[in-house]
Amino acid sequence: MNPTPESRIPNPASCSTLRIAFASFIGTAIEFYDFYIYGLAVAMVIGPVFFPDSDPAVQALNAFLTFGIAFIARPIGALLFGHFGDRIGRKTTLAVSLLVMGTSTTLIGFLPGYALIGWTAPLLLCLLRFGQGIGLGGEWGGAALLAAEYAPKGRRGWFGMFPQLGPPVGFLLAVGSFLLLSQWLDDEQFRDWGWRIPFLASSILVVIGLYVRLKLSETPVFEQALKTHSPLKMPMVELFTRHAKPLLLGALVMVVCYALFYISTVFCLSYGTTTLGIPRPQFLSMLCVAVLFMAAATPLSAWAGDRFGRRPVLIMAGGLALLSGFLLEPMLASGSTVQITIFLSIELFLMGATFAPMGALLPELFPTAVRYTGAGTAYNLGGILGASLAPYIAQQLVLAGGLSWVGGYISVAAAISVLAAIAINETRDKELT
Repeated sequence: MNPTPESRIPNPASCSTLRIAFASFIGTAIEFYDFYIYGLAVAMVIGPVFFPDSDPAVQALNAFLTFGIAFIARPIGALLFGHFGDRIGRKTTLAVSLLVMGTSTTLIGFLPGYALIGWTAPLLLCLLRFGQGIGLGGEWGGAALLAAEYAPKGRRGWFGMFPQLGPPVGFLLAVGSFLLLSQWLDDEQFRDWGWRIPFLASSILVVIGLYVRLKLSETPVFEQALKTHSPLKMPMVELFTRHAKPLLLGALVMVVCYALFYISTVFCLSYGTTTLGIPRPQFLSMLCVAVLFMAAATPLSAWAGDRFGRRPVLIMAGGLALLSGFLLEPMLASGSTVQITIFLSIELFLMGATFAPMGALLPELFPTAVRYTGAGTAYNLGGILGASLAPYIAQQLVLAGGLSWVGGYISVAAAISVLAAIAINETRDKELT
């Protein structure tokens, strides 16, 4: 009997497998670095630079709206790159998605502010933010498939962890860059030109990522699929007509991940530095501590997903996230750096626990012919529901009812994901071929 593609995977200790793990990790780390530096810039500088004629509260709302544009673009990017990923392969599609994301990010660093070109500045900013979303929409699905379709049987959760480690590392790079700038520059220098440096540095990281990606081979699962049947002409049509249920459930189960992360980082950073008056370098340092807990939770949750199944891990972590919403008001409103750091650490630990199993779960929900399109679209539809307007909604909730309403937002998002996890069939033992 011929071995299946999964049984022909190289030994995990081999150079080729290590290269696959590194390639799936480094791409998402760079992509999320690009995405997070914008989120941090939104909380600190985008409003005054691109919307200076409004009061600070309106500046923040406008900046948060530009933040949400990329989440609208991400499902479009997932469908676009998913189409080619399912038709021509994972390798080339991943390289192009990285290039689109990196180019958009670098150009934001060159973009003049409102003072120089008026309303053209925020319009171009929105366009480039849309480009960021298109690129990232095609990135994660391909990186997850790269890891999952190379993984040995019984270890897909562990291998699917590698692209999930990209976000905390990308976040640390993003926060670290802004933290260093805060130490070296005063507020006026940072607002005038300093905030652009992390965006321009993205071009260097993209070159590194492209080099690694172009050294890859196509996944054996996709190569085997090409030998047995021709690629679908329109994977998107097949996805929506025959796989709508896993697509919807996959998107809903992602909601809590996004809500936890972007409320804890973008909203809390904005609220902490403006309303609470915590110095920006100090709050960024607190976030650096908290994101380490996210990184620590990722391998633990991935291991548990292989050991006990994806559903139990997601249900338990989502239930704890629901309860954590009740901590937001007392701990954030305390103004205590210790309490706030503990709260941020709890939220990001739970984000890592709910996020890690997705690297295996979402690819397992779909057959090979539509896997790139399906996994990427589910992931990014979850972003629209859980994150696109999360900082904006949180800002409005604070104005309408206070911090307790923001905590309620987290709890509702967690409840949605828990119900979706309950409705999903266990996928741990599913064959990808």
